[in-house]
Amino acid sequence: MKLFTPDKTELLVVTAVTPHAEGLLIEGKIMGAMPMKAVLRPSELRKFLRLLSFRTVVALVVMLLKR
Repeated sequence: MKLFTPDKTELLVVTAVTPHAEGLLIEGKIMGAMPMKAVLRPSELRKFLRLLSFRTVVALVVMLLKR
């Protein structure tokens, strides 16, 4: 999975998501060069879910259905 900046340059490439003792371990490369590992903890995931509005959830579903 790739994440891009608003000007369409590649920011982050996620190469693996695996279970970890503290949450989910996310592995990838930042800006195509610097390897990184991050742990997504349950408390941070809950904070993220609070940011989602109904409109955003609808936009996510529409994105899944697009080619």
